[in-house]
Amino acid sequence: MNTALEQQENYQRVARAIHYLNEHQQAQPSLSELASYIGVSEFHLQRIFSEWAGVSPKQFLQFLTKENAKRLLRESSVLDAALACGLSGSGRLHDLMIKAERVTPGEYRSRGQGLQIFYGSCPSPFGYCFIAANHRGVCKLAFFDSPVGEAALLAELQDEWAAAELQRDDRQVAAIYQSMFAAKSAGKPLTVLLKGTEFQMKVWEALLAIPLGEVCSYQQLAESMGLPSSTRAVASAIARNNIAYLIPCHRVIRGSGEFSQYRWGGERKQAMLLREHSLGT
Repeated sequence: MNTALEQQENYQRVARAIHYLNEHQQAQPSLSELASYIGVSEFHLQRIFSEWAGVSPKQFLQFLTKENAKRLLRESSVLDAALACGLSGSGRLHDLMIKAERVTPGEYRSRGQGLQIFYGSCPSPFGYCFIAANHRGVCKLAFFDSPVGEAALLAELQDEWAAAELQRDDRQVAAIYQSMFAAKSAGKPLTVLLKGTEFQMKVWEALLAIPLGEVCSYQQLAESMGLPSSTRAVASAIARNNIAYLIPCHRVIRGSGEFSQYRWGGERKQAMLLREHSLGT
């Protein structure tokens, strides 16, 4: 089985391939051309794709097209039923149950005074991830590709929880990572701690209703919440999500079929969607 570091290295190759395929989509580049750009043999590239994404580069290219994205939007499950079941606590994500908790009004006003938050970084299937959490749950998850990116995320954390006590603890972060990314985790539900306005938290909880491997548009999500005229506000709340992957804002795309918009990089969003759609488990 690949280690986390090997997965991260393979993701970097996949991300470069996504960028190349996006730039040369009309030319329908061959496996030979793509392998030459990545700097590996055709055999090695094919193996990386089959191990990482479960599809060939050709199928990968087909997934990225707007036509396919629009088809996915048309076929996407209606979210109303899932929302009606009540999301004030949990939603299905990957093979985990995610439990959503909200900060108290006092914690929000004090910006975390009295809270102890540990943080750290580790390689993941989608590049390096930065995780922050406390005894109540994960309060930040983001992705980065360089030490500069990690430093910027730490500065964000310090601003978001200005009065909290922050401490680096890569051991505890590694344990959370295992709960998030280990295949078919049978552990207890993973809790996320949401900090935002009432409207933002409702949007983030609604994101948990989007099934694994499916997508919806901003308009579809707004309509499922009974807010058909609030698409821009819903999109703004999605953009403010601080818990990537676990709160699956990557599953929301433009109605035009554009995959690219994502706070942590368009290639990373496409890689997440491809992996979820291909593996489905």
